[in-house]
Amino acid sequence: MKSNGNYDWKFSTVGGVTRVNIESGQDILHLDELDRKLWTALSCPLKNLEIDEKTMTMLDTNGDGKIHIEEIVAASKWLTSVINDPELLLKREAFIPFTAFNTASVDGAHLLETSKQIIENLGLDKKEISIADVSDSLAIFAKTRFNGDGIITENSADDEAVKALIKSIIDCMGGVTDRSGDPGIDTDKIEAFYTALADFKAWKEAGDADKANIFPYEDTAAALAAVMAVKDKVDDFFMRCKLASFNTDSASVLDVSSAKIGEISGNNLAASTAEIATYPLARVNADHKLPLGKEVNPAWAGAMATLKALVIDKEYPNAEYITEDQWFAIVSKFNAYNAWMGAKAGAAVEGLGYDAVVKALEENKKAALLDLVAQDKALESKSNAIDQVDKLLHLYRDFYTLLTNFVTFSDFYSPEKRAIFQAGTLYIDERACDLCIKVSDMGAQGTMAPLSNMYILYCDCTCKSKPGTMNIAAVVTDGDVGAIMVGKHAVFYDRDGLGWNATVTKIIENPISIRQAFWSPYRKMAKSVEDMINKRAAEKDAKVMADANSKINNAEIPADGSKPAEVKPPFDIAKFAGIFAAIGLALGLVASAVGGLFAWLGLHWYHWIIMFAAIIVLISGPSMIMAWLKLRKRNLAPVLNANGWALNQRILVNTRFGATLTSIAKYPIVKTKDPFTTQAPLWKRILRWFVIIVCLCVAVYFIIPKDKRPCSKAKCENVEVIVEESAE
Repeated sequence: MKSNGNYDWKFSTVGGVTRVNIESGQDILHLDELDRKLWTALSCPLKNLEIDEKTMTMLDTNGDGKIHIEEIVAASKWLTSVINDPELLLKREAFIPFTAFNTASVDGAHLLETSKQIIENLGLDKKEISIADVSDSLAIFAKTRFNGDGIITENSADDEAVKALIKSIIDCMGGVTDRSGDPGIDTDKIEAFYTALADFKAWKEAGDADKANIFPYEDTAAALAAVMAVKDKVDDFFMRCKLASFNTDSASVLDVSSAKIGEISGNNLAASTAEIATYPLARVNADHKLPLGKEVNPAWAGAMATLKALVIDKEYPNAEYITEDQWFAIVSKFNAYNAWMGAKAGAAVEGLGYDAVVKALEENKKAALLDLVAQDKALESKSNAIDQVDKLLHLYRDFYTLLTNFVTFSDFYSPEKRAIFQAGTLYIDERACDLCIKVSDMGAQGTMAPLSNMYILYCDCTCKSKPGTMNIAAVVTDGDVGAIMVGKHAVFYDRDGLGWNATVTKIIENPISIRQAFWSPYRKMAKSVEDMINKRAAEKDAKVMADANSKINNAEIPADGSKPAEVKPPFDIAKFAGIFAAIGLALGLVASAVGGLFAWLGLHWYHWIIMFAAIIVLISGPSMIMAWLKLRKRNLAPVLNANGWALNQRILVNTRFGATLTSIAKYPIVKTKDPFTTQAPLWKRILRWFVIIVCLCVAVYFIIPKDKRPCSKAKCENVEVIVEESAE
């Protein structure tokens, strides 16, 4: 068939849907001629697929996180133009021999030249290039001065002074990682460095010009630190003095009380410094003077001594007290210094020291550094060519795999292969589910997945060797429901063989197989009967317990304290004889009724089989028909659609194909007897024998001639009389 061109496409039926075949290099070469309506997928996501994400990123030219038909077509045209035989793409190899490059193409010849240069840089002697060769970019550029990324390292310079300057810039401004793996600098770092040098020099010289005002003390920085260490406590002291003057009755409250000191007097006071430091700096006084000697809070004595030595003794020699005005005068002396420090510029290069900054500005090797960057950028085209070789190698290996999972789904329908969306195998309830898909959006799954008509288990998976949680959707396509339930634990093995602990968190229920549908009504009936029996048993048990408690509470205890004698009912043989006679009569009546019905209808023994089969059909038929209708419509497309795929066709999973996606455990026939087998409950055994006896009675009824059958009216009346007499 020809589509959008003259190429003759071949088609086949795969998974119940007719699809185009992509099985030759010529098919890839003419991919742009294939009608978009015939593609299985229109787009697919980049992530959560079993294909190299780097390859997918290279294909995603518009950066929207998805691969579209146009991007695949563009990649096919480029690939088939730079290699001389498109059939090589079907091999899915991770290396390209040099003979495979199409040197008639400008791009092909350039890629071949670059590939040879890479092999030479690596010190290898071979006639091919592989993904492993190109992925080791550190080795490719380890011995080169320039590599085209616009970043220079110490190795880029010949002059030792320039090498030292590059190191200084990296130390001050931080480095940028070069393609070789070494730290380096680029144009932005160089410009920022020289700007910082100029700013720091100007700031430092501004401080030196007004030194007397800005630096009031010999070591102004240390003096300011001493002031700031006690400033809050000193300000607090003067405010307490003001409040005490405002309200004389508050003086005792504002001062540290003996009671408060008494609270900690029993402790090790040397270890209570933090508590003592919260007390006022000094005793409140009416003169509003801060003492500088022994009257100071001992927790602050050291800080006050430092303040006195660096500042107060310089301003007020031999002073024993300072007033609030004197304190404010001291603090204001640092205003100019604080303003100058707040305007600091070029702090990144401060560590070099003023002299080194001035020297670097005078030598001015900025132009030399920028020239090295320009030389490195001149090789940008060669650097980009290496990236193109890397892209070629990835597409050469993975492109055909993508086509067989995008244009067609042949990998999915091939028993010996797995599709790129199949993440691994889930082992649960004696089965292995191979159709497991990583889930990225549980909300979308909840909306779309029920439309697939598939039985799906959603599991949270964790692995000790990998951080985080992985969510998967495991599709059960064969077998029975078994003991699968929410909360059940399982083990998931990814495509690398790594085991994950899995827990079922959600189940979308749909028919799994015709076999499961056949037994489904009986299981439901059995479950209902079991629930009813359990309910009745619980009610009976509660009643018995209530009666027992009532009898115990109402029992009369003999005066001597002895236990009352238990009264046992006498054995009544007539009662048991009547029961067995009644059972026999019931069996006879059942056989007579069934036989009479068959005789009235003119039926024979084989009609029993037909009737039994009809009953089974009536019970299981609707369930099996509904299951058959759903199983033939099982479609994986909604599950993939919820994961970000845009599918153009149905992805059917019929019962025959489904049996290959879920394998069930098979056991040999074991002849040895289980020593721990449990016996059926009494009521089950009675019921089983009752059914057997009824069947035997009915069979005997049909075997015995009519004139000799025991169920005549007179005989039945005689039996009733016997039963009544026995009961009496």
